[in-house]
Amino acid sequence: MDGALRAIRWARETGRPFLGTCGGFQHAIVEYARNVLGLVAADHAESNPIAALPLISPLACSLDGATGTIRLKPGSRLGAIYGRTEIVERYQCNFGLNPRHQSLLDNAKLAIVGRDENGEVRAVEMGGNPFFVATLYQPEQSAFGGAAHPLIRAFVSAALNSK
Repeated sequence: MDGALRAIRWARETGRPFLGTCGGFQHAIVEYARNVLGLVAADHAESNPIAALPLISPLACSLDGATGTIRLKPGSRLGAIYGRTEIVERYQCNFGLNPRHQSLLDNAKLAIVGRDENGEVRAVEMGGNPFFVATLYQPEQSAFGGAAHPLIRAFVSAALNSK
């Protein structure tokens, strides 16, 4: 996990485009909590089940193979990419942001921009960065159907335009 956290931190601090899905979403939240919010004990319950601060914990219900509706925050980058505020996406995840700690991101620069029907966090993005998006869902699964997903296209465009 340390290598992933270093790469995410580098992207965040240098303004390089970043797209994290499933595990990338989870690690982006841990990286932000540790290095921006100063919560050095923030951890992932899958790799550290006895973590003092299990920021990422098992989901109440597995999303492995599930499809669900996500409501995007109006005015968010994700909303602009999709051109709407309600989307349906696929998951392969069993871990997510611990609901007890969602409030840590309420006024953070890493903002919650997508929630499922139960209000659980499914997407975050960072303002002030040309492209820093993390989703619990996995848009790359659209490639199995031969479709170019709008989020993947937006990330590739941001990467191509990056200095």
